[in-house]
Amino acid sequence: MFSNILIPVALDHDVDVRETIHTARVLLAEGGKITLVAVIEDAPAYVAEYATVKPTELINEDLRKRLRAFAEGESNLEVAVLSGKPGVAIPDLASETNADLVVINSHRPGIEDYFLGSTTSRVVRRAPCAVLVLR
Repeated sequence: MFSNILIPVALDHDVDVRETIHTARVLLAEGGKITLVAVIEDAPAYVAEYATVKPTELINEDLRKRLRAFAEGESNLEVAVLSGKPGVAIPDLASETNADLVVINSHRPGIEDYFLGSTTSRVVRRAPCAVLVLR
């Protein structure tokens, strides 16, 4: 059983987060916690200069609200919003929080991603803990 589980959520993909939460709960030790985490990629400077971009605080709060909606009615479930590259930020958070499992979904890939999505494959390679990939 695992005591500290991270569930990365790509809000731009159509994924059944409730099923992922259920899987994590089955693996969760009594008294453990689950954290839903979303990562915002920073806009490159050449894009940010010409684009009208919402302030980061508004984007973060919007993502937190969306994650809390998934967590509604669930106990021992926290949310986190990070900035950076998901394939780096998620393993870094796992290391910082001493997570012992990451439960991550892999989208149905095209030829460019072959077996795993690119973020999923990066998390698998970099994570300091066990990673369960759901399909």
